[in-house]
Amino acid sequence: MAYVDFISAVHKSTKRDYVKRVNEYPKAEAAQKAKEWGYDYWDGDRRICYGGYTYDGRWEKVARAMVEHYKLKPGDRILDVGCGKGFLLYDFTKVLPGIEVAGIDISGYAIKNAKEEVKDYLKVGHAGELPFEDNSFDLVVSITTLHNLYCMDFDRALREIQRVGKKNKYMCVESYRNEQEKVNLLYWQVTCEMFCTPDEWQWWFDTTGYTGDHSFIYFE
Repeated sequence: MAYVDFISAVHKSTKRDYVKRVNEYPKAEAAQKAKEWGYDYWDGDRRICYGGYTYDGRWEKVARAMVEHYKLKPGDRILDVGCGKGFLLYDFTKVLPGIEVAGIDISGYAIKNAKEEVKDYLKVGHAGELPFEDNSFDLVVSITTLHNLYCMDFDRALREIQRVGKKNKYMCVESYRNEQEKVNLLYWQVTCEMFCTPDEWQWWFDTTGYTGDHSFIYFE
């Protein structure tokens, strides 16, 4: 198990005004709408969440880095837990033709509006009940998803990722290292349910027997 950072460059490419975020739209209303995981979450008002989640190729460099790091080859299978509209999985197919992809997401809206090239490989489901056999995938990834679960569901999800993956697994979650980053996270997020420091996340990894890699994003 190692700390491997594939995500922070993408995360830091977005400029954030945390005070404006918490003041310009009723926070409880934004969270309520976002947690329906529908239009408002993905393609609605930017003050609620993404404000239009469209493909722009930004995940291709992440896919390429993962292919190289995990030495993936054509015919290997990748699962994305919390795949959204499938943009990362599509970029995997661009970077490594012949790779087999699968994705699962709680959002029926995201699956319905997924990238056409990979839509047939995506399904609606919960991270805590992955509908796949043991040791089914050469790489299982979950990026900025699992912190949206309550702790009991997070426990189940991490054990499920451990079960369906072979050797290679990777997850990225939100975290904080000081009071400023905690406040920024609270101001910005609309769906997070687990607010953990790196040491607390490590406790969860140890408790669930998760043996994959991980990284964190911080709201600096």
